[in-house]
Amino acid sequence: MSHRHTAYVGRFAPSPTGPLHFGSLITAIASYCDAKTHQGKWLIRIEDTDIPRIYPGSETHILACIDAFGFQPDGEILFQRDRLDLYENVLEQLKAQNLVYACQCTRKILGSNAIYSGTCRNLNLPFQNQAIRVKVKDQLICFDDRLQGIQCSNLAHDLGDFVLKRRDGIINYQLAVVVDDYVQGMTHVVRGADLLDNTQRQIWLGDLLGYPRLHYLHLPLAMNAQGQKLSKQNMAAALDLSKASQYIQQALAALHQPAVDLDTPDRMLKQAVAQWQLNHIPRQTRLAGTYL
Repeated sequence: MSHRHTAYVGRFAPSPTGPLHFGSLITAIASYCDAKTHQGKWLIRIEDTDIPRIYPGSETHILACIDAFGFQPDGEILFQRDRLDLYENVLEQLKAQNLVYACQCTRKILGSNAIYSGTCRNLNLPFQNQAIRVKVKDQLICFDDRLQGIQCSNLAHDLGDFVLKRRDGIINYQLAVVVDDYVQGMTHVVRGADLLDNTQRQIWLGDLLGYPRLHYLHLPLAMNAQGQKLSKQNMAAALDLSKASQYIQQALAALHQPAVDLDTPDRMLKQAVAQWQLNHIPRQTRLAGTYL
């Protein structure tokens, strides 16, 4: 299914490392309303390449939430685990252009160094059973986030060459998301501000592959009482499907959107789309208040 000629194609792309929580719902509603306000398409992708971290039953809960909350994707739901050959083909393309290399450095060797110094860059190690890193250059990558404004990073200084495939054979999120956004014809990405610092990596990789650049919007994060973002790691409560309508009202309130009438979830979403005001969303990386 090609969306290449659509002016706006957006997506909601949860990882099944735990059940959907309130923070995920905020992203789902914002991405949905933004796409629909632009008469665009809205797709769902399950980002499940990190197979060891998949939490039993979480995929079922995610799919049940999509139905219970009245979301209607404009295409089949895509699962990354079904597309591993596609990512391998792109890796082969990068190898042929000498844009990646094998790396034998373990976490133990690297220690707490956040920036990879390029230890293996010129060793020409065989790719078998090694991590694969992409080469970055000493240059500034900037993008104008639709909510957070201009964001810049020099990957060589801030991160170093980064991993596209782990030693255990798992395809890294950065590679899978860039390839799928391109293949699915994405034009706009609406997601949480916790992924803000991933964006320059994804832009760099997309540029190397000759993919068109996307429009990004990073939403402020819902925080718990401990000041941590709601996440599966921080044991955020799973969404209760029987309270879908109330949750939709709460999520819209968190985004400073006009209130919608309590109704069936699909009608509430229609009203939310009709009233969507992007400029009402707080221009910050965290939402005020605490959430479960």
